[in-house]
Amino acid sequence: MNAIRNKVQLIGNLGQDPEVVNLDSGNKVAKFSIATNETYKNSKVEKITETQWHNVVVWGKLADVVEKFLLKGSEVAVEGKLIHRTYETKEGEKRYVSEIKCNELLMLGKQ
Repeated sequence: MNAIRNKVQLIGNLGQDPEVVNLDSGNKVAKFSIATNETYKNSKVEKITETQWHNVVVWGKLADVVEKFLLKGSEVAVEGKLIHRTYETKEGEKRYVSEIKCNELLMLGKQ
């Protein structure tokens, strides 16, 4: 049961091309956001679509795959865990970030 304590699975489309960084350590990290859509009908029977944006971070060999194959609009399934972190801007403002640390990625749709 521990394996599902912090597990996220999403299917969505990239909002922009991935940002890939080669670190001094030799490791690679890729960051991108995906949009997930939920559609429902309101009380006036109008079709409403709500879009949620999710930040995704991918490390290592999987970041190589992201760099080579994913572009804005690509449909992907991601699996990972939810991470919350904070950082301070140059102006001293505290910022909060929630992101998905991806450990599995499946490319869907047309490539």
